[in-house]
Amino acid sequence: MELTQIQKDIIIAVINLQRQKNRAIKGEEVAEVIQRNSGTIRNQMQLLKALGLVEGVPGPKGGYKPTGSAYSALRIQQLNNESVVPLYRNTIIVDGVTAAEISFTTVRNPDSCSGAVRILGNIKDFMIDDKIQVGPTPVNRLIVRGEVTGRDDNSNSILFNITEMISLPKKHVKHYMKYPPLLVNMNASIQEATRLFIRNNVHGAPVEDKGKIIGIITYTDIAHAIAQGKPNVKVKDIMTTELITVDGDMQLYDAIKLFHKYNVGKLIVTINGIPKGTLSKTDVLNEITVN
Repeated sequence: MELTQIQKDIIIAVINLQRQKNRAIKGEEVAEVIQRNSGTIRNQMQLLKALGLVEGVPGPKGGYKPTGSAYSALRIQQLNNESVVPLYRNTIIVDGVTAAEISFTTVRNPDSCSGAVRILGNIKDFMIDDKIQVGPTPVNRLIVRGEVTGRDDNSNSILFNITEMISLPKKHVKHYMKYPPLLVNMNASIQEATRLFIRNNVHGAPVEDKGKIIGIITYTDIAHAIAQGKPNVKVKDIMTTELITVDGDMQLYDAIKLFHKYNVGKLIVTINGIPKGTLSKTDVLNEITVN
């Protein structure tokens, strides 16, 4: 079905407004979004109704709703239950829009990578050289960043040079945790803890008492103790007792946010509420940089 540009603009506006407001959309609202005369919108709506792309809703709270054919005409997948994929322009989130499709157009180019993102919503404010971020997407937490090179208003797409792409595995934390974890006895000296770290090439470890994890000890804790002239203290005297735990079924993306939130390098992983392993920043880096 060949549609004119104004018809595409109207359908996109109706789809986007209906998603935001969850009700029938009045012609005046569409006119405001696409900056057209209300009379022009009414005339076009009659044509779109005849084509089966919108349906009229009578009454004071009436207006127009997009049909399934409207999504098909724009080659947009209609989902009963969808997640919003956010879009940022110059680091500021754009309200009322979601990315419908991301495509990569020059993946074989050795010097650059370009892409296009189809949008449900208004893209008129995007200009060349704007900084753009798409995502994170709901499943693989894909984030794509770049610089705008143009717009394709026919498909409601933004074209951009890709400068950065980040994605994390779909598997849960329990698939990447260290099990059984390396443990330091609470009564160990800081010299014994240091030798254990060196031998196992780690920067910290949980502290145990009779098999129960009661804290965390790191190189930083040991360095502070030495700097304060306390070389003979025990691990239990300088360990951090506040344990930051994550459930083994948590997604890796959400666990990474905890590293930043609490400024820690290691998390305790629990299974059914019981500490079973650890996850460190190094574990995550090894996972996402593997060839």
